[in-house]
Amino acid sequence: MEKISLETPKTGSELVLETLRELGVDTVFGYPGGAVLPLYDAIYQFDGIQHILGRHEQGCLHEAEGYAKSTGKVGVAVVTSGPGATNAITGIADAMSDSVPLLVFTGQVNRSGIGKDAFQEADIVGITMPITKYNYQVRETADIPRIITEAIHIATTGRPGPVVIDLPKDVSALETDFIYDPSIDLPSYQPTIEPNELQIKKILKQLSKSKRPVLLAGGGISYSEAAKELNEFAERYQIPVVTTLLGQGTIATDHELFLGMGGMHGSFAANIAMTEADFLISIGCRFDDRLTGNPKTFVKNGKIAHIDIDPAEIGKIIPVDIPVVGDAQKALQMLLDLPKVSTNTEKWIEKVNKDKHRVRSYDKKERVVQPQAVIERIGELTSGEAIVVTDVGQHQMWTAQYYPYRNERQLVTSGGLGTMGFGVPAAIGAKIANPDKEVILFVGDGGFQMTNQELAILNIYNVPIKVVMLNNHSLGMVRQWQEAFYDGRTSESVFDSLPDFQLMAQAYGIRNFKFDNPETLNKDLEVIQENVPMFIEVDISRKEHVLPMVPAGKSNHEMLGVKFHA
Repeated sequence: MEKISLETPKTGSELVLETLRELGVDTVFGYPGGAVLPLYDAIYQFDGIQHILGRHEQGCLHEAEGYAKSTGKVGVAVVTSGPGATNAITGIADAMSDSVPLLVFTGQVNRSGIGKDAFQEADIVGITMPITKYNYQVRETADIPRIITEAIHIATTGRPGPVVIDLPKDVSALETDFIYDPSIDLPSYQPTIEPNELQIKKILKQLSKSKRPVLLAGGGISYSEAAKELNEFAERYQIPVVTTLLGQGTIATDHELFLGMGGMHGSFAANIAMTEADFLISIGCRFDDRLTGNPKTFVKNGKIAHIDIDPAEIGKIIPVDIPVVGDAQKALQMLLDLPKVSTNTEKWIEKVNKDKHRVRSYDKKERVVQPQAVIERIGELTSGEAIVVTDVGQHQMWTAQYYPYRNERQLVTSGGLGTMGFGVPAAIGAKIANPDKEVILFVGDGGFQMTNQELAILNIYNVPIKVVMLNNHSLGMVRQWQEAFYDGRTSESVFDSLPDFQLMAQAYGIRNFKFDNPETLNKDLEVIQENVPMFIEVDISRKEHVLPMVPAGKSNHEMLGVKFHA
């Protein structure tokens, strides 16, 4: 391996920061501790990278995720060894599940202490192996630039994901007068970006035979920034579009071809269309169980084309007829560049549009505040243009159903892992990455209590997010399942008492409001237009369920709670 001499000796910590800056990193989220003291000493003296001090390592990781999910750039986090690293595990696993490009530095004890149960030692390489795209333990200071360069390349190319760099304390403190060549040379890592043209042609050939085609847009559309191509392809061939949770925003919710989100809490029109389709073209979707319902009956009588950058996902859950490995944007561009084939979907479009309008929405005459009304009104007040962040639970699904999305990367949420506590820190990361965009966080009273300590960041770093807590005094989704499938036994899912969240907001110096009157709700929510950190607590109906709902293991057409117009 070629050695490159340095003009002046540098410590490992200096090499970390200089390499990050050279690779375009401008923000790091972190929490100091003994094993990373050399790195934090270097941060104290270093210009060009902003460090955001979180209040818990899990918060730091979700902040980095919010930064990455809303921009596509790598999110960077620094935590110390032992408990600092283990506290970061949830965020790393969340990023792995949702294909989020993260670079996580974990401090480690001195090399001489590794494997000897030294103070605050944990085998983070072993622990994170199943939940990272790749991980490293640095053994030589001169290797730091090469490892960081490789790590960011791996995290951001192909199917994005988290990479961990375990950094022993002495490696970060020692000086070196040379480095190993950081040029990327990874012959065993060559992700397929360009789709196979013959497979792309097969899609158009099958489409020309189809009478009931459906486009399924997943998070891969957002990650490859392919919304423009998706819309053009759908419009050219008049194909109705269903999105996954992470695919929201890739087609505007008011687009005439959009049927809604599919799956467990998807729309009636979306789920029926997937059930009745004779040809499903899935792009950037991994067919998770929340989308497919019973996989044996998913698109039972139709053909399936699956375009995905990760070959491991194709055929893993749903057998497919036309597999295509490659980047979503490139695949769609190839489909658009080929000569147009003849299709006739007029009757199909007429049918699915009838399904869109057959289902009644929530009951707007309730005498308590309905969560759907809160989300719809905030959608109006933000013109459907805000970056929307959610925690996990009922409010997450209502937000997916009722906010009027218009743009890719607009919804920042925890999909595959379903991480409660994701919301507050992820919203902070999204706002820091997008200071000129409105960031609205919808959070439940359960998830809010898991990471609300991150509110301390808002005034310190001038992060004017709007936190909208939909308070139903319960773990709403847990309670819903207990009421639906456990004879109403709400075991440990209802909060008999809660903190005074208004006083908590005041303690953090944040503008705070509490609303519970449906008659004045529309006017009350106008406060959200002020450009200051804000906490809005809305007391909502405590009996409301997220509907429709496909029970676990059932087929998508077996939805509960579908209410048709008379």
